[in-house]
Amino acid sequence: MEVVVIREYDAAKDCERVELLERRCEVGPSRKASLLTDLMGDPICRIRHAPAFIMLVAEVRGEEIVGVVRGCIKTVTCGKKIPRNAKSGCEESNSKPVPVFTKAAYVLGLRVSPSHRRRGIGLKLVTRLESWLRDNGAEYAYMATAGSNEASLSLFTRRLGYSKFRAPAVLVQPVHAHRKPLPRGVRFLRLSPSEAETLYLSRSSTVEFFPNDIGRVLSNPLTLGTFLAVPSSSAAVDFATFSASPPPSWAAVSVWDSGGLFRLKLAGVSRATVAAVRATRVLDRALPWLQIPSAPEIFRPFGCLFLYGMAGEGEEAVRMVRGLCGWAHNLGREKGAAVVVAEVACCEPLRAGVPHWGRLSFEDVWCVKRLGGGEGYSDGEVGDWTKSPPGSSIFVDPREV
Repeated sequence: MEVVVIREYDAAKDCERVELLERRCEVGPSRKASLLTDLMGDPICRIRHAPAFIMLVAEVRGEEIVGVVRGCIKTVTCGKKIPRNAKSGCEESNSKPVPVFTKAAYVLGLRVSPSHRRRGIGLKLVTRLESWLRDNGAEYAYMATAGSNEASLSLFTRRLGYSKFRAPAVLVQPVHAHRKPLPRGVRFLRLSPSEAETLYLSRSSTVEFFPNDIGRVLSNPLTLGTFLAVPSSSAAVDFATFSASPPPSWAAVSVWDSGGLFRLKLAGVSRATVAAVRATRVLDRALPWLQIPSAPEIFRPFGCLFLYGMAGEGEEAVRMVRGLCGWAHNLGREKGAAVVVAEVACCEPLRAGVPHWGRLSFEDVWCVKRLGGGEGYSDGEVGDWTKSPPGSSIFVDPREV
């Protein structure tokens, strides 16, 4: 029996071998489409922007890498509470709920070579990773996968003790060749990273999975901007006037350039399908005024924009979110992105404003596990987070997409 060694990833000697493993794992069944990922020479690109991270590899014979897993740790909101000093008669600001934070670890990118599956390598990788996560203060670990990935769900829920926790929807909007018209009566403001941080801290800090280092996310060069939509008839012409007197309806969203980290490509598609898709693109470019919903060019490596921090209030908030998605679509067109993606809670009130194609969208399944013995947890005010009911919204960190 081969001896499998689990160790930390060494970029100097492992990079090419990990990329080879990734390509082997992404080859789908014959005659079926498969989505390929190009990490552009950086296997840790999806975790390197986290406060703390690690990548482990499984090696045999001291030369072949047959498995990998990645993990990162951050502090996020797991609930909310009313401050203890908030008593009857106090001002409303003193009784406003405040976030309860916990250290959560995200487990992602588990891969095992097809030639070495069903040998417990995936189990060994995740178990070793969990040990590192505990040693570095993580109180919870969670993972995400498509609802159709039965093998991954079985490993985590049946053998590793995770439980299904949340089921957000991944909504994918193709970027057409034409620009999308923006709604009338809406003004779009671009916020600075500090202004966006102020907005999110005041409006979204109690949303589940909200990162306490939101300022670091917003100031990352991959964040292309945070945009605020307000009625053009309102007095809000910049963030200062918005903060002084928020209009009855508004919406905001931040845009992350995932294409700056990795590229995707759809393979295994018939020539007829490729030709039909490209024909819609040619027609859309030739006749942009017809607003033909052309399919994106996804048969070559493509990037995507990810929308995060979606927030809003008022009767017109959904319409303003739709306008912001149109704004992001046009930004994606300028940046050469093929799709714009948003991930929202299943009962998100603003979900109706997010345009998407059903064939490209899917349900994500998040599974969670409480690490350690259960004493000294920072979530004492909310109890065991794994047993808490879902909220109406969820904050999806773009660094983990």
